[in-house]
Amino acid sequence: MLMSCSITVFPGSVVVSASWVEQSACRTVEPDLFFPISGKGRSQSDAARARRICQSCPVRAACLDYALATHQSDGIWGGLTTDERRRLPKSAA
Repeated sequence: MLMSCSITVFPGSVVVSASWVEQSACRTVEPDLFFPISGKGRSQSDAARARRICQSCPVRAACLDYALATHQSDGIWGGLTTDERRRLPKSAA
């Protein structure tokens, strides 16, 4: 099933309708898990756990699309870290 992320850009703002969120594997998980503070210690194990949750998520692609379209600078979105999203080819954004 394809989930959508409708994004409308107005001068100075972005309006997002993310109907895919209701189907996400992370919807009942503590959000902090997806926003590790560092790449060491507990943060590293939290990031690994978050990525495992993303692996089985039915809306992983929509989540990543949302993160790229709204320029999310922090956190794990669609199974990718901030650094991994930055390394994606610009055509993926």
